[in-house]
Amino acid sequence: MAAGFVAENSVLAPSTGKESYILPLTLMISLYFGIGFITALNDILVPHFKDLFHLTNVAALLVQFCFFGAYFVMSIPSGWIVGRIGYKRGTVAALSVMGLGLLLFLPASVIIFYPLFLFALFVVGSGLALLQVAVNPYIGALGSPETASARLNLAGGFNSLATTIAPRIGAALIFIAAGASTAQLAHSVRMPYAILAACAFFMAGVTALTHLPDVIEKAPERSASDGSAWRFRHLRMGALGIFCYVGAEVAIGSMLINYLGQPSMGGLTHAAAARYVSLYWGGAMVGRFIGSVVLRRIRAERALAFVSMAALLLVAIAVQTHGNIAIAAIVSCGLFNSIMWPCIFPLSLDGLGKFTSQGSGILVAMVVGGAVVPEIQGLLADAFGYQRSFIAVLLCYAYIVYFALSGHRNRSAVVPSDSIPPAIVP
Repeated sequence: MAAGFVAENSVLAPSTGKESYILPLTLMISLYFGIGFITALNDILVPHFKDLFHLTNVAALLVQFCFFGAYFVMSIPSGWIVGRIGYKRGTVAALSVMGLGLLLFLPASVIIFYPLFLFALFVVGSGLALLQVAVNPYIGALGSPETASARLNLAGGFNSLATTIAPRIGAALIFIAAGASTAQLAHSVRMPYAILAACAFFMAGVTALTHLPDVIEKAPERSASDGSAWRFRHLRMGALGIFCYVGAEVAIGSMLINYLGQPSMGGLTHAAAARYVSLYWGGAMVGRFIGSVVLRRIRAERALAFVSMAALLLVAIAVQTHGNIAIAAIVSCGLFNSIMWPCIFPLSLDGLGKFTSQGSGILVAMVVGGAVVPEIQGLLADAFGYQRSFIAVLLCYAYIVYFALSGHRNRSAVVPSDSIPPAIVP
């Protein structure tokens, strides 16, 4: 999943064209790759911890709840932190927090204590929230405004590449032979997360030593009398749309391995099912590149209506069928998820003017759907089985169809044109 984050009260400074941005841009894109890699590894942790601690689906999906819940808790404080210490030091701080969270996997694997793993994931998620608040608008500012979308799309492509390969690598390192002891299962997470922690601290050092040009200026402050972005109905509808999109995308990835392990689906091992998780996220990567072309020719609401209807149909097929047809249907949802974010986000911000940055913050907070929807699906899976649990995802896509057809329309009063230009990552 690639979520876009905007620090409140920041705008892009005009590029002078006198300075090369290749090195800082490369650094920022590499961080975006790391964000995707760490996020996608959660899809491996969910079934692994379910087996290790003999958990229900609801308890196992606390992995996603703690991780994405941190985004919700930390998105607004992160904007304040970046505003206080700047984008460079904010990035260094974020990577350091991530490194500490990743290191917590080591003691958690020694004492084999699930709550400590969950706390570690919350710390990692907090670091990632701060990192995205710092990195996303900065990538957009590293060059001319006319080419900002190309840079952001390139960063999104590397993020999707990471989410594609991470499940395969994670499965190879974390899933071990059947019959392993509890200690062996717990210890299998040590090496990958120790390596990731080392990478996080290394990148913090590289960032601290790299010259990052000042390309973002403070935007004018709004007065309290200006009101709130919440008054815009289509923004409220879009916030729920982001909630549903992220929730559905994360829920499918989180449940896929256990879903494919059912006898009716071929009883795949965790390692074999992880290949389909890679295909699921790989579809999102392919869809991003297709979308970068298609969205130049087709209006966002029409594209969103098409992909959400397709995803709705595919999930319905996965709920009603078994075997290869169901597998192909649910894995193909990744392709249609790919352009939902870049469609929902700008439609929700349309016409907000000076409330754009506030509206962006509201939309970012709705990434918490990745914490809530998987938990709802976990409850349904425990009560009614894996296939029927996808009704939660079905309802999410149904709402996105509604938003595309009607909910996106701006029925609010037009605001003045002295708008704050948004820095959005699709």
